[in-house]
Amino acid sequence: MSFTVHGLPVSQGIAIGHVHLVSHALLEVNHYQIAPRHIAEELTRFDNAVHSVEGELLGLKAATASAQPHKEVGAFIDLQRMMLADPVLIGAARAKIEEHHTNAEWALVQQMESVVEQFQQIEDPYLRERRADVVQVVERLVKALLGDPGHLPPKRKDGLGTVVVAHDLSPADTIGFRDHIAGFVTDIGGPTSHTAIVARSLGIPAVVGLYHIRDLLRDNELIIVDGTRGIALIDPDDSVVEEYLLRRSALELERSKLKRLRDTPAAALSGELIELLANISGPQDVGQLKETNADGVGLFRTEFLFIDRDTLPDEDEQYEAYRAVLKGAGGKPVTARTFDIGADKSFAGKSRNEANPALGLRAVRYSLAEPKFFVTQLRALLRASAHGKLRIMVPMLAHPDEIEQTLALMEKAKEELRDEKVKFDENLPIGGMVEVPAAALALSVFVKRLAFLSIGTNDLIQYTLAVDRGNEAVVHLYDPLHPAVLRLISGAIQAAQRAELPIAVCGEMAGNADYTLLLLGMGLRSFSMHPARILEIKQQILRADLADLTPKVQRILKMDEPAKIREAVEKLGG
Repeated sequence: MSFTVHGLPVSQGIAIGHVHLVSHALLEVNHYQIAPRHIAEELTRFDNAVHSVEGELLGLKAATASAQPHKEVGAFIDLQRMMLADPVLIGAARAKIEEHHTNAEWALVQQMESVVEQFQQIEDPYLRERRADVVQVVERLVKALLGDPGHLPPKRKDGLGTVVVAHDLSPADTIGFRDHIAGFVTDIGGPTSHTAIVARSLGIPAVVGLYHIRDLLRDNELIIVDGTRGIALIDPDDSVVEEYLLRRSALELERSKLKRLRDTPAAALSGELIELLANISGPQDVGQLKETNADGVGLFRTEFLFIDRDTLPDEDEQYEAYRAVLKGAGGKPVTARTFDIGADKSFAGKSRNEANPALGLRAVRYSLAEPKFFVTQLRALLRASAHGKLRIMVPMLAHPDEIEQTLALMEKAKEELRDEKVKFDENLPIGGMVEVPAAALALSVFVKRLAFLSIGTNDLIQYTLAVDRGNEAVVHLYDPLHPAVLRLISGAIQAAQRAELPIAVCGEMAGNADYTLLLLGMGLRSFSMHPARILEIKQQILRADLADLTPKVQRILKMDEPAKIREAVEKLGG
């Protein structure tokens, strides 16, 4: 029987193939006691499983290296390899085996649950999604302990490939499927989930957040995944398959044309140049600047230094990471966001739990509450500024006092470095993120004190609509086209322009081609996004008539009905 299921579109394109169901019941393990005389054998069995998984990941890493440009997937594999040496996960599991005389599988899963609980407290969605790395590493270890290597789906004779359907999906497993995978479908996930990031990196269509889709399907069943519209069509009839084959051919032709735009300046029809920047999460992402010829880095998430560790990175470690990014950027500007960490970890690694971390001690609030910690980062950034064009951006500003305190600590860091005769950029620009509605509504306070602004649409939408974008139960209420959201964004752009202050958008809206003309009509001239989206956005810009867009967008901003707003936005390109 044919039917259609709606989810979240996270990677554009069309996949037509056969279902391959991936089990997610591995972590339901038995618990039994080990006799004291057999503890050493159990520890050896555990260690052998760790070595076996390390070998698997090394093999997958080698496969990634030979399949460029897939550096982002390789970075996920590196992260999971690091977890195999993590004392908080592996070391503690070994200790449980020794202390409680329990089997390795149970000890490992128990420790995993403890670690995952800590990740649940992280506010930043990108970092919170990294808890999936812990789960997926443990799944691989349990599989090795149980002697179940799993299996890959066979290559299809009809040439349609395989659509992987899972509760969640490991990037390492994805690489194993890479040669004949057509698409991804998962029960859970959002724009920052593993499946979404890996799918965008590999250019594979994906739809996530389909809840219990895995329970509705059978292996080998025919399925169409529309990663642009966010739907999955199960057991479609021949006429529907034919229609989607034509659509897929048209999309593939369009993608090949996009690559020709790499070195074309991003200029609207009037000739006005638009800045296209990349969002990155560490030194391993810098190579993507060259692949897309981005104008620089608009958002460097420095929180990557906190992933999978129980200690704070010292100044030298931070400096080396920041310098690597600036060197890799080859003279192009890099905007580094100061640590956007939340209530999951406090100074010196002590845990702190909050009832509502999204509204608690996170981002700049956390940094200012721990000035020694903040000055360490500022010193590292200042030292790195001697190696390229660096800008520093402060997240989640809401009060003028936060800017004043940040600037005071910056001056303290500069004074220390001057006394130590350390070189740095004396005129390093300091900017702020507009992601709290209070900041967007009172921007005059910020433009007087900062050198530039960047709108973080992800959090701005979340806070304006009171919707946790990581919660599948309410994510359907997360609406970038809500009239309140649009007026906040437009108001911020206009306020920055009146003050002659540069302003960009670095949230998901910047990388969504559906909103490019809307943002241009609001007056935005600087976009920062995932590197994989740059050429598609450039294509929209090249077709844009700015003089025609401006009055149309002004009329949209006066609308109150979401349906009419959406219809008007869709017509902007017509």
